[in-house]
Amino acid sequence: MTATRLCRTFQTAPAAVPRDDSAKFLTSGLTSDGFQTPDWLVPDIEDGTAPSMKAEAVDNVVEQLPEYAPDFAGHVLPRVEWAYDDQRFRDRGREQVRRLAAEVGDHLDGFVVPKVGRIDDVRDAAGVLAAAERDAGLDDGALDMAIIFETATARSDLREICQFAADSRLEALIFGPVDYTAELGGRALDGDRPRWDGLLEVLSNETSAAGVAAIGGPFDQLFHERAGVTYYNAEGYADQVEHEATIGIDGSWSLHPKQTAQANRIHMPRSDELTEALRKVEAFNEAKREGTGAVVVDGQMVDEATYRNFANTVQTVRAVDETHPEQTAEYYEERLLDRALSVELRFN
Repeated sequence: MTATRLCRTFQTAPAAVPRDDSAKFLTSGLTSDGFQTPDWLVPDIEDGTAPSMKAEAVDNVVEQLPEYAPDFAGHVLPRVEWAYDDQRFRDRGREQVRRLAAEVGDHLDGFVVPKVGRIDDVRDAAGVLAAAERDAGLDDGALDMAIIFETATARSDLREICQFAADSRLEALIFGPVDYTAELGGRALDGDRPRWDGLLEVLSNETSAAGVAAIGGPFDQLFHERAGVTYYNAEGYADQVEHEATIGIDGSWSLHPKQTAQANRIHMPRSDELTEALRKVEAFNEAKREGTGAVVVDGQMVDEATYRNFANTVQTVRAVDETHPEQTAEYYEERLLDRALSVELRFN
């Protein structure tokens, strides 16, 4: 796990919708429980909110967070307006960041900035957060930044952007395939956009090298209809999340609580994975105490390099348990979880 914050799920929730209760989906996200609680809840003031409701969306975030954020187990990072090629969007985003930091900054973990361009644009966005932080009297570095990686210019500077994270507030890069496909002139044939597998693998590599999180793009085919029956597309979403997990993407974009519940589980080690990791961690620890550099467990040589992989599995479980103990209590047997929380992890 490369991120300092747990980020299995990145759930966007429109901050204002045309209903009597325009904050319905924001409230639902903030009051979620169990596996439907996202690691990152993203009140969406950008694409998920109609242009005529942007101001109301900001008002809703200001009104809802003091009531619900203190009991919310995850992290809250609103997605504000921004666009590397349009000053109007950047001006609106700057004002949204300023107001939210000033009025509910103590309830925020950061902001999500979409449609960034080259490295200088990313630096500018980070500067907006820094200025809002100072004006609001918040501690330096209190507000993290995540960016949505969805433009050709950002792709051209991907390595520089990731390297910028080492000494900045940049916490994660999220892939935005819809805007990226459109910007490149790609086509959605038969309703399906490109998967961009090569790009995701590069994103996983560069973010891992820089120690920031990578989050996959949204899966918007939420429901299918057949013979007059509408049903949730659980298999399609699970296939995407499993693919992302396989190539080292840290978390997945969620558009619905059912997706959040799936992705939270998929990005957690299974009980058999954790059992195997603990056996090998414990055996290696014993070998080190006896002065041996490696040990064979179940036919596999466990040395310093392979040990780190198994220790990472245990660390992931610990990170989930620290933020969402109700999830680990439901997912693992008590004795197995106790072993994961108490085993010694060695990295030298």
